[in-house]
Amino acid sequence: MLKLAWLAGSRVYQAFGDITLRAAVALGASGLGQPARPMQLFKAYGIVLPIGLFAWWAVPQITLVMTPSIDAWVVHRSPGPIHRGDLVSFTLVHPLAGPKPISVTKYALCLPGDRIDMIEQPSATKGTFDGVYFCNGKRLGQSKPRSRSGKPLTHWQPGTVIMPADAIFVGSSYKDGFDSRYYGPVEIDRLTRMEKLL
Repeated sequence: MLKLAWLAGSRVYQAFGDITLRAAVALGASGLGQPARPMQLFKAYGIVLPIGLFAWWAVPQITLVMTPSIDAWVVHRSPGPIHRGDLVSFTLVHPLAGPKPISVTKYALCLPGDRIDMIEQPSATKGTFDGVYFCNGKRLGQSKPRSRSGKPLTHWQPGTVIMPADAIFVGSSYKDGFDSRYYGPVEIDRLTRMEKLL
């Protein structure tokens, strides 16, 4: 028992000895057992701190886009009025998106005052219908009865409507995209205008 206590004490003493040597290296010593050189540490701080502060500021400014429906990998906020074709981000709460709200980036396709037409047609899946969407006569896309994972989808069924002043139809040309074809227009005050970086 006494031998075990002595071994444990010896290891603790050795660890503390190593810590002081490693601290000297961290302070700029050229190696273990060499005197500290604080100027080396200050030079390292001069390089690392500005990079760290820039990263701390920059990372919240950008968003990584993890979907094939958008022709961008990295976008950043670019406040201002939203025009047709602009990238917009918003928080989506929907059962098919998962249990937690997710950040979504889409294109602004149909704006306030535009006319939306939705025509239903028989789907390739027997007994179901797809919605085909048009904005001012231009085809936006077509809904599907099921997701790629096989979950049933219901599409937004406006018939023919004029887009209200406070909402935008968002989406993309990607046939498997989950967008306004399924959950309808998104309120403008929920949208943030974005620009492509990469």
